[in-house]
Amino acid sequence: MKETDKPVYLDEKLDKVRKAGFLKYRSKDMPTWCPGCGYFGIVDAFYRACRELSVKRENTVVVSGIGCSGRTPVFINTYGFHTLHGRSVPVASGLKLARPDLTVFAVAGDGDALGIGGGHLPHAARKNIDITFLLFDNSIYGLTKGQSSATTPFEMATNSHPFGNPDNPLNPVKLALCYGASFVARGYAGDPENLKDMIKAATLHRGFSFLHILTPCVTFDRENKTWKNLKEKVHDLSLESGADSMEIALDHAENYPWATGIFFHDKKRDDYRSVLDRLNSQN
Repeated sequence: MKETDKPVYLDEKLDKVRKAGFLKYRSKDMPTWCPGCGYFGIVDAFYRACRELSVKRENTVVVSGIGCSGRTPVFINTYGFHTLHGRSVPVASGLKLARPDLTVFAVAGDGDALGIGGGHLPHAARKNIDITFLLFDNSIYGLTKGQSSATTPFEMATNSHPFGNPDNPLNPVKLALCYGASFVARGYAGDPENLKDMIKAATLHRGFSFLHILTPCVTFDRENKTWKNLKEKVHDLSLESGADSMEIALDHAENYPWATGIFFHDKKRDDYRSVLDRLNSQN
């Protein structure tokens, strides 16, 4: 019998995957997202980033709000905190300031982060608190059945606006830049390898890291951010130089809404805890 003709057993495959470390950051809870949801690609990229960075699970916390992204901490084998609607950023901020030794991630969807939670983003950004914020943006309220969100395209029909969304959408990357985030990037759920690199860069940055992630809602959006449309539109930013220029970053944020990569990276600015320690030492 040839080697390729030998029967394959699931238990053997799982044992091989486990020994290779692929399940180290994955919890035993099965994801509850819809089949085909982009969030599977996001958490896969997160697992990959944690493996390559050798993140210590006992020193890592993932904080979420509500919505489809709210259960993300349940599927990750680290500490987790499932908070209130729109409150992942302030809870993550308080946690990091109280325990600066921890690696802290905040996750939220576009409705959660930019709707009721929109008032928290500018303050975490301007203070430059050392957390990594992952914005899962599918431009729709998924868990509450397809209402318009803060990033739903103008005139797109939704369950809350059947004749078309009357509101102009927010630009998440532009917002983060204007609020003073020291690291701003965009990734895509359909490219876990590239997204993994974005998550690694955001995690290693000392300060507030904002990562905007393009992802579809396969259940409630059949015309805007579909897999087909995203595959055609998403492209690399190809910003070889100028990642430290706010002017260039704002121009790219305005004109390249489907580009992935690092828009802005300020490596010199002190994070909030460092500023507090310096001020305290002077008194």
